[in-house]
Amino acid sequence: MNMMPPRLGLVDSGLSEGQERYVVAGRAFFANTTEPMMPDTLGHGTAVCDVILHYAPKLALYNAQVFDGRGVTTAASVAAALDWLVQEKVSMINLSLGLREDREILKEACAKAVAAGIILIAASPAQGKATYPSAYPGVIRATGDARCAVGEISFLDSAQADFGGCARLDQARHTGRSNIGGSSIGTAHVCGQIVAYLQAGGSISSVREWLVSRADYLHNERRTE
Repeated sequence: MNMMPPRLGLVDSGLSEGQERYVVAGRAFFANTTEPMMPDTLGHGTAVCDVILHYAPKLALYNAQVFDGRGVTTAASVAAALDWLVQEKVSMINLSLGLREDREILKEACAKAVAAGIILIAASPAQGKATYPSAYPGVIRATGDARCAVGEISFLDSAQADFGGCARLDQARHTGRSNIGGSSIGTAHVCGQIVAYLQAGGSISSVREWLVSRADYLHNERRTE
């Protein structure tokens, strides 16, 4: 039986030309909403998508571009992107980003997505203050874990993050963006594995339990059982 590709929303800086073939729909959400979508000049969204595709080469991608050419976005832009993705009925949304300030408009958008049964996974720093939207209820908080190789996951269950993934950009070397890594890429590695799980018939409601069950590291220890 052929499974339908998971519908993944990517809230980031855009995609490369080669990744456009995966896109079902795309919209730009900048401060100036009349501004059209543009190429991914930052390379961040391209790298994140490349990592996800390593695990799930068949997916239906919904591209929500929120970063402008300077790498700047706002809570309102991210919230608008989330609202659009809820309307598009995606299964999961990757947010390899974090904003410093708590904003009600973003909190409400996340709550709507969670209430709709959509998996939200957002980047959280390994150290320092919480960022948003990862700190909101129902959002899976992911970060980069230096212990994790490609395909490995850590169950951290800490004040900083729920899960960790490989922090390296091994699958995106061709992008030429060697400076991209850490929590953004860790989030992408965890996201890619979740998408593959859903593609194989896994249940959205059991994603957290599945991640814990297959974690290679529990807290500060390597799993031995």
